[in-house]
Amino acid sequence: MRLYHHGDQGEPIRDIQDRLRALGYDCANDASGDFGDGTLAAIREFQTTRHLAADGLVGPMTWNTLVEAGYNLGDRMLYRRSPMTRGDDVADLQNKLNSLGFDAGIVDGIFGPDTMRAVLDFQQNRAMSEDGIVGQVFIADLKMMQMATKKHGRDRVREHDWLASISTAIAGSRVYVDAYCRTEAEAERTWKLATEFAADFQHLGVGIMLARTVDTTPPEETRAVRANSLGADFIVSFAVPEADDTGVFYFASEYSESSSGREIAERLAALLDLAASGRTVPLLKDTRATSVVISTSADASITGGDVSMALRTVLESIRDDP
Repeated sequence: MRLYHHGDQGEPIRDIQDRLRALGYDCANDASGDFGDGTLAAIREFQTTRHLAADGLVGPMTWNTLVEAGYNLGDRMLYRRSPMTRGDDVADLQNKLNSLGFDAGIVDGIFGPDTMRAVLDFQQNRAMSEDGIVGQVFIADLKMMQMATKKHGRDRVREHDWLASISTAIAGSRVYVDAYCRTEAEAERTWKLATEFAADFQHLGVGIMLARTVDTTPPEETRAVRANSLGADFIVSFAVPEADDTGVFYFASEYSESSSGREIAERLAALLDLAASGRTVPLLKDTRATSVVISTSADASITGGDVSMALRTVLESIRDDP
């Protein structure tokens, strides 16, 4: 899709405004189909709430998130399909299943294999037809069970256990090292950071897997799929954006966050003099392993070796002071 920005007009803008208003975001006095100041403010507020870069632009990521946000659990039938179903209704389903002990994995709003297994486990537990389909009967039974219990989901318990184990024995872990490549300049800079990091961090006895080669620029979604297919235990990514969007990022959405990712990101950010914040980019949202993205400016003095040393210190501090 094309990029929509302040000053644009037409039917696509009207559609964007309608979706924003349905979600409770006020486009102020902007005329229907007119991307004015009110729509710009609403987009930025939506992006901030959804842990996206608040640039006021409606590109593929913001548009897809806007569409996904329009679904409530029960609005449609959910089941495993290709491409995988995404939306707030899926996130709500995952949240509810996890709270009941049915492990749907990270609450990312994607109906993937983990969610499918949790749905089948729930159906088996409740003596329901094991078809993997989430319809009105399934949802009613799910809500009834959830009313009787309020506890941390399996995803948080699993992440806590993982963090405790990796901080004491990281040797043997598979570490996926990623380098963003949205522009030629970023690809060159991040490759240097990623290889510097890998050269130092591998001394801990970890297996290093690079997301790309020096002469390729696969899209972020492809690199996220590769991380999952390689069975990565931990993901460290480097970004050098053109816009001023620096920090150490971890997965966070309106419904959930990676508790282990946040713990590592906050401690790492403090050592690198950066801010830690949640994001929903594919490398954080679509990957199964705990992931962090270190995003620095082009003129930053931080090296990949600096990040490696800082991450070592973080893991030691978690081990000594969990």
